[in-house]
Amino acid sequence: MDDIADTLRLLQESLRRFVEKEITPKAGPWEAQGFVPREVLREMGRLGFLGLRYAEEFGGGALDARATALLAEELGRSTFGGFAITVLVHTDMASPHLVNAGSPAQIRKYLPKIISGELISAVAVTEPDAGSDVKGIRTRARREGDSYVLKGSKMFITNGALADVYFVAAKTDPAAGSKGISMFIVDKGAPGFSVGRKLDKMGWRSSDTAELVFDDCRVPAENLLGEENRGFYAIMKNFQNERIAIAAMATGEAAKAIEITLDYVKTRKAFGAPLWDKQAIRQRLSMLSARVEAGRQLVRHAAAIDAEGRDCVKEVSMAKAYCAELLNDVVYDCLQFHGGAGYLKESAIERMYRDARVQPIGGGATEVMLEEVAKRL
Repeated sequence: MDDIADTLRLLQESLRRFVEKEITPKAGPWEAQGFVPREVLREMGRLGFLGLRYAEEFGGGALDARATALLAEELGRSTFGGFAITVLVHTDMASPHLVNAGSPAQIRKYLPKIISGELISAVAVTEPDAGSDVKGIRTRARREGDSYVLKGSKMFITNGALADVYFVAAKTDPAAGSKGISMFIVDKGAPGFSVGRKLDKMGWRSSDTAELVFDDCRVPAENLLGEENRGFYAIMKNFQNERIAIAAMATGEAAKAIEITLDYVKTRKAFGAPLWDKQAIRQRLSMLSARVEAGRQLVRHAAAIDAEGRDCVKEVSMAKAYCAELLNDVVYDCLQFHGGAGYLKESAIERMYRDARVQPIGGGATEVMLEEVAKRL
């Protein structure tokens, strides 16, 4: 077996052990409190899970998108989507902006603490009127001497209240549309920056999601991330990484939902025999299992293309659209096969059903993904 395959196998085994021992049995209270405890994230940092794709000199694992896919899939198997997305935003949606566009000084300042879990990161692009349409953002940033002053708000920001450092998109040239967007590093506590409402969501309850407010928020000019007016391209580049993570997370959730349901239907009796004896149920779960495996292989194919440095937009868009919709098909049927027991709050399937609904929306709606595919057919 080649070195990378062996490394990935060992990574998957260690992630699965960690999730089964430290997350699934303990994460119930996190749903009520609305966030993942910091000590859990620091422990993940200590174990090397928070910097799998970053340079070894900063404490990372120097791996590639295939590691992202494994990480996301195993986190999805926790059955707690809020926990999984908390970690994945930090590792594969926010911090890549620093690594891809940051100056050597910025990377030295922030990356080691991001990898260790000492600092939690968030990315702030989405606004009330601008989601998948990034060029529609309204937050402005104007240069004043040796600072930039940010004015506007962000919405649906994962890790919004928990984070210590934010990578924020703002218009530095409002007349230029997508060519006038820049990215900034904003530290918690920056003058004029505040966390607004903590958002009460249908699912992903253990994920901290908030509104951010920039009321003449002043940040040093050195906190410009990359080149001025080049932020749109940075956002587009990182979307592929984000979508691989969400697609892989969906396959992990779907696979676990089927496992839970198999255990249930093999023991739950109806009309004198286990539900598993019903041909319709057996065959439906068999087809869902086949589709999950197809989704997993599609994600891994997309990740492998990305790891080779080739254009992967079509394959990633396919994977994100397919796996997010598939997850919803899986949990719908799994809840149905649980009957009334699946409708109870104490059921993992009930939670997974609620968590799944956002995945065809977040990170690029299914309809947007299909348009990306269509452009390349």
